Amino acid sequence: MSGASEPALPRGLSEVAAAHRLAADGPNELPAERGHSLAATVLGVAKEPMLLLLLAAGGLYLVLGDLGEALTLLSFVVVVIAITLVQERRSEHALAALRDLSSPRALVVRDGVRRRIAGREVVRGDTIVVVEGDRVPADAILVTGEGLQVDESFLTGESLPVAKWPGQTPASSALRPGEAEGAALWSGTLVVRGSGIARVHATGSTTEIGRLGRVLGELETQRTPLQREVDRTVRRLAMAGVALSALLVAAWGLTRGDWLSGVLAGLTLAMATIPEELPVVLAVFPALGAWRLSRRHVLTRRLPALEVLGATTVLCVDKTGTLTENRMAIARLAVDERTLDLRGGPPGELPEEFHELVEFGILASQRDPFDPMERAFHALGQRALGRTEHLHAEWTLLRAYPLSPELLALSHVWSAPEGGRRVIAAKGAPEAIADLCHLPEPVREVLDRRVVAMASDGLRVLAVARAFFARADLPGTQHDFEFELLGLVGLLDPLRKSVPAAVAECRRAGVRVLMITGDHPRTARAIAREIGLPETEPLLGPELERMDDAALERRIREASVVARAVPEHKLRIVAALRAAGEIVAMTGDGVNDAPALRAAHMGIAMGARGTDVAREAADLVLIDDDFASLVEAVRQGRRIFDNLRKAAAYILAVHVPIAGASLLPVLLGWPSALLPVHVAFLQLVIDPACSIVFEAEPPDASSMARPPRRPESSLFDRPLVVWSLLQGASLLAVSLALFAWGLARAPAEGGAHARTLAFVSLLCGGLALIAVNRSWEVRPRGRRRESNRAERWVVAGSLALLALALLVPAARELLRFAPLRGPELALAAAAGLAAPLWFPLLKRVRPGWLGRAAASAAEA
Repeated sequence: MSGASEPALPRGLSEVAAAHRLAADGPNELPAERGHSLAATVLGVAKEPMLLLLLAAGGLYLVLGDLGEALTLLSFVVVVIAITLVQERRSEHALAALRDLSSPRALVVRDGVRRRIAGREVVRGDTIVVVEGDRVPADAILVTGEGLQVDESFLTGESLPVAKWPGQTPASSALRPGEAEGAALWSGTLVVRGSGIARVHATGSTTEIGRLGRVLGELETQRTPLQREVDRTVRRLAMAGVALSALLVAAWGLTRGDWLSGVLAGLTLAMATIPEELPVVLAVFPALGAWRLSRRHVLTRRLPALEVLGATTVLCVDKTGTLTENRMAIARLAVDERTLDLRGGPPGELPEEFHELVEFGILASQRDPFDPMERAFHALGQRALGRTEHLHAEWTLLRAYPLSPELLALSHVWSAPEGGRRVIAAKGAPEAIADLCHLPEPVREVLDRRVVAMASDGLRVLAVARAFFARADLPGTQHDFEFELLGLVGLLDPLRKSVPAAVAECRRAGVRVLMITGDHPRTARAIAREIGLPETEPLLGPELERMDDAALERRIREASVVARAVPEHKLRIVAALRAAGEIVAMTGDGVNDAPALRAAHMGIAMGARGTDVAREAADLVLIDDDFASLVEAVRQGRRIFDNLRKAAAYILAVHVPIAGASLLPVLLGWPSALLPVHVAFLQLVIDPACSIVFEAEPPDASSMARPPRRPESSLFDRPLVVWSLLQGASLLAVSLALFAWGLARAPAEGGAHARTLAFVSLLCGGLALIAVNRSWEVRPRGRRRESNRAERWVVAGSLALLALALLVPAARELLRFAPLRGPELALAAAAGLAAPLWFPLLKRVRPGWLGRAAASAAEA
C-alpha cells in the first residue's frame, strides 16, 4: 500500500553471541527492591526498645518458674511480628503482579529469523522489530522505519507521540528523551503508529529508565516523625519504669526482708508502667488501615508512611495519566469562521459544514489505529457520521505519505469505487498543512490566530486538507497534490471525571494541589482552570533552572502550576517544598516521576499505567489509577492519626491506676493490691481495646473539614497528656478507696477481699475509659455516635472473663481473689464505671476546654 518495498531483514546476532552477552551483562530488567527475609524482618521488629524489655521481662518470669506470666508477655512480641510479616508479604506479592511492564515481550532478529522472546533476554547489539502497540524492550537506535511514532510520556510527561525516523544520531551518551528529530527509542515507551527495525545499545540498569532508577538509590527513606516520637516516649517511660521497679525491689527487700516478693512487686510495677501497647498500635493501625485501603484498590507499600498522608499539606500531581485519561478526544472543530465545541460530547446531529472535516480526518488515519489521536477521529465518526455517506469502509488505500522532518504532515491516497479518481486526505501540523495548501500570507495570519486561540484552551491543534488526483501514476511527494484546507481540529487529553471533585475535596481539607507537567504553559493553565486550581501564573521549567534554592522556595509557595518541567525540576520542587516546611505527597505514573516520588514524604504511583520504577519508589500504589482514591487515602491517613491519639490517650489514662495500684499500697505498708497475674489479666482488656476498638473507630465528622495538622505537632501534646492523667487519677482514687475499704472490712483475709474489689473497679473503669476516649469532639444534641462493633465484643469478652475469674473457684484461687457478695460487686463495678464519667460531662459543660484539646493535632 505504501509503494515502497520492505527493507531486507538484517541477520542480527547469533544465538550463541546473544547467550554470551546475556551472561556478561545480565538480564534486561530493572533491579527491584529486595524483599526482607523472614529472619531480617523478625530481627528488625525485635530491635524495638519496648519489645526488648518485654523479652527481658518474659525471660525473668521463666527464671522464676512462672510459665503463664512469661507466655503472656512473650505473646505480645509474637503478635507484633506476625502482623508485620503478613502485611509485608502481602504487599510484596501484590507488587509482583504489577511488574508486567518492566519486561515486555520482544520481537528480535537472530540468525536472520524473527523470534518472540521475553524482554529480559534482549541483549546489547540485538536487532528488534517494533510495530504499533509494542513496548520498546530496551534503548535502541532506529535503523529503518515507516511513519513510526512513539509515546514517551513515561519519560517526558508529554502526552503527544514523538515521530521517529532513521538518520544521523549522536552518540548514545548525548541522547535525551523527547527529541523529535532523532532515531532514539527508549525502553518502556509505547509505539503508537508505524513500524521499524532498531539496534539495541543499552539494556537493564544502563537504559534511561535504569539511570533514573539509580537516582532512587541515593535517596534514603527516613523514619516518620510519629515513629521517632513513639520511640522516645516508650524509651523514657521504660527507663522510668525500670528505675521505679528497682527502687521498689530495694525498698521491699530492706523493709520487709522478703526479696523474692520484692522482685515480683518490682516486675509488677514495671509491667504496669511500661506502655507496651504503643508499639503494638503503631504496627496494627497502619496495617489495618492499609487493608482497608486495599479494598478500595490502593496498595500500601510502606506502612509507617501511611499516617504521613493525613498531614500532607501539598499534593504534587503529574498531569499526563494522573489527572487525565492519557487518551485523546476531539474537543473542537473549526471550519472557516464557524467553530463547534464538543467537550460535552457531540451534538445529536453534526452540522453539515463539519462533515467533510471529520470525514477526511478519518481518511488520513489508519483503518484500525493505535494512535490515540486517530482513534479519536474514528470515535467521533462512528458517533456523528455513522448513518451518512461520509464513511468509506469500501475504499482502498493505495499509498501512504508518512511524516518527515521536512514536513510534519501525512497523506493517504484512496481509490474510490465510483468515478475511478484518487482521493487524498492529509492531516498534520497547521503550518505544514498551510504549506501544502499554498495559502497566501493574509490567510495564513488568520489561520495562525485561530490556532493560537485553540492552543490557549489547552488543545492540540491539527489541520485537515483534501485533494483529488486523476492520473494513475502517483507523484513522489505530497507537494505535488493540489490541497484544499478543510479546517482545524482541536484534540484534548480529557480529564478523569472524578478529578475536579477530588481536587475540591483536597482544597476543603486544606491540601494544596500543585500540578507539575511537561506541557506548554497554555495547556497547563487550561487544565488547571478546568480542575479548579487557583488562577496563578505558571512557573516554567527554564525559569526554575535560573532560580537559586531560596528564590525557588519563595516562588513555589504561591504556584499552583509548573509547566515545561523535567524530572530534575520535580526533584528541586519537592526539595524546595520540604525546605519550606511543607509535608509533600507526589502522585505520578512515569519514570520521570520516580525520583520525586521517593524524595517526597509520601509517593503515590499509578498501578495500571505506571512504570515499575515509579511503583518501586512509591509508598502507595493506586491499582486502578483513580485519582479520586487519593481523597479516601487522605481521609484514611487522618483517621489513623486521630485514632492513634485516642488510643494514646487511653493508654496513658489506663496505666495510671494500674501503676498507682502497684506502687502506692507498698509505700503505705499495705498488702499488694495487684500481682503480676492481675496486670497480665488487665492487659487482655487493654491490648484489644487499643488495637481493635480504637482502630475500628470511624472518622470524626470534622476530619476532612479542617486543615492538616502541623508537621511538628506531637502525638502526646500537653492537652492529651493532662486530660489523660486526670482520667487515670480519678480511677486510681476510686480503686484505692475501695482497696482501703476492703482492708478495713476483712483484715483477716490478707488483702484478698480488698484486692478483688480494687480489681473489679479497675477493669470496669478501663471499659469506661474506652467509651469516653472514642471521641473528644462534642456531638450535636440528638446525634448518636456511630456504632463500633469491636467495642461491644471487647466489653462482652472482658465481662465474661471477669465473671469466670470471680465465680469459678479454681480461677479465683489462681488469681488470689475472695468471693464478693452482690452489693459489694455492684458497688465496685459502679464506682469503676463512674470514675471517668466527668470527662464527657465536661465536654458538654465547658466544650471550649476540650475543643482545643481535640483540635490540637491540627493547631498545636
